[in-house]
Amino acid sequence: MCGIVGILGTSGVADRLLDGLKRLEYRGYDSAGIATVHDGVIERRRASGKLKNLASELADHPLPGEIGIAHTRWATHGGPTTSNAHPHSTGEVAVVHNGIIENFKTLREELVARGRVFTSETDTEVVAHLVSEKVEGGMDPVEAVRAVLPRLHGAFALAILFRSHPDLLIGARLGSPLVVGYGDGETYLGSDALALAPLTQRIAYLEEGDWVVIRRDGAQVYDRDNVAVERPVTLSGVTGALIDKGNHRHFMQKEIYEQPIVVAQTLRSYLKRMEGELSLPIPEFDLSDIRRVTIVACGTSFYAGMVAKYWFEQFARVPVDIDVASEFRYREPVMETGGLALFISQSGETADTLAALRHARAEGQKIAVVVNVPTSTMAREADLLLPTHAGPEIGVASTKAFTCQLAVLAALAANLARARGRLTPDQERTIVRHLGEAPAAINAALAYDESIEAMAPLIAGARDVLYLGRGTDYPLALEGALKLKEISYIHAEGYAAGEMKHGPIALIDENVPVIVIAPSGPLFEKTVSNMQEVQARGGKVVLISDYDGVEAAGDGCMATITMPKVHPLIAPIVYAVPVQLLAYHVAVLKGTDVDQPRNLAKSVTVE
Repeated sequence: MCGIVGILGTSGVADRLLDGLKRLEYRGYDSAGIATVHDGVIERRRASGKLKNLASELADHPLPGEIGIAHTRWATHGGPTTSNAHPHSTGEVAVVHNGIIENFKTLREELVARGRVFTSETDTEVVAHLVSEKVEGGMDPVEAVRAVLPRLHGAFALAILFRSHPDLLIGARLGSPLVVGYGDGETYLGSDALALAPLTQRIAYLEEGDWVVIRRDGAQVYDRDNVAVERPVTLSGVTGALIDKGNHRHFMQKEIYEQPIVVAQTLRSYLKRMEGELSLPIPEFDLSDIRRVTIVACGTSFYAGMVAKYWFEQFARVPVDIDVASEFRYREPVMETGGLALFISQSGETADTLAALRHARAEGQKIAVVVNVPTSTMAREADLLLPTHAGPEIGVASTKAFTCQLAVLAALAANLARARGRLTPDQERTIVRHLGEAPAAINAALAYDESIEAMAPLIAGARDVLYLGRGTDYPLALEGALKLKEISYIHAEGYAAGEMKHGPIALIDENVPVIVIAPSGPLFEKTVSNMQEVQARGGKVVLISDYDGVEAAGDGCMATITMPKVHPLIAPIVYAVPVQLLAYHVAVLKGTDVDQPRNLAKSVTVE
């Protein structure tokens, strides 16, 4: 979602604020803006569209000031226009905001009735007016913010600047992350540690309901009850270097190619390859006591959870429920006390997933979290933290985070099986060996990039595309369809191959390409049978399989993609590569914005 940076500095801040926004552009790119205080006046520069437009505006009209706030926006209320771009200001205060003020209409009506004039369509502007009213009425800024925060319903991270107090910033969070950074005579606010990396490594994470008064010599945090508290200062460990694409055309391409190394890095934390043993962070509970697992996630992470359901039930023989986070807590699920609730999220801040986590906690569940940001809110609230080690993922369409999630989930499934006495030492060594083969197999899959690029024109002209798979390849079919939708804007759907004859086969004709994911193995013949049903009706098939599978069933296909032959355990990790590359090359061919597709943002911190 939106990104926030604030600096209370000792020298000009505009260039540093812009640099912070560049690090947060993955969170939103509909518009961007900066506000500073200089000579007793709040000055703003805003621009719609990509961040480069704001950079041009700043080049033409430099922004002075040693204190400032900045924002890159993913539109929620109001279109992506300059007038809706943050910061929003009354002249007395300026505000940037990530999240949604759910009761903004009621608040706006009250303010308009009192004569306040609005200049945007956003929910955020009500915060500026509410605080400004209090300050104009004689309250000091700290009192004003303390009075306003209880009136705001929803999810938010806020940074507030005051015209008459050039030595003060105030921040607040409820359901949306915010960190405080400590420098040498300077203090900072940011949506995450990445934004503050070149400024400081010393950061403190605000907890749910916290608000903070920031001055140059430090910060005072208050909890939701307005009690002064201290939040631990830690070293972020995030590099100050700007993440770049290297010699790759897009971040997505770079991140696809990083998968062999990041999956290896991730597995290193969960395998003792020399000993042939599994390794796992020691949980605060006994895995052998787990009788049911509930998996909750969104988007690509949900499809990783679908693969994990197969693994958990196959290896550990534990029943698994899986649900989309946005539906989970609203259907009043029945949860057995002592069950394991497993949450999967790249950012660890996804609003729906975080709300579901807290619901599960209230229902007496043990909480495990698979997350790429080990300092995130979900990570801090988990009983069992299972970090991936994918590194920052800038492309909106998740790639390396997905394969690293699969690696962690496979290791967790095997650990659960071992704890329940369903894994012999020999079987454990076999699993460790096969998981250890995954990075090399991913690398081998990447060798087919050029052949996948060459077949992209066969898909790029389609209006509709179907993906088919069985077993763990079914979630991959869903993931492949999602990737194509996200970045090429082609309508695509994934189906369990056996379901084709129960309705979707009516869609088949010569204009609908069908991508079949079918590594050779126990389910291969059944999948090929479904594929042949498609071909018999004029469907154009692209078969993704290994050499044996392509030899057995490749005749009559529009195209084939040959993958290395791998053990079924790691097939989902390896076969993620061709579906990612296919979507990537189709999107490039169509000329879409691969890294920042329309209407999407990387971290969804609103419901």
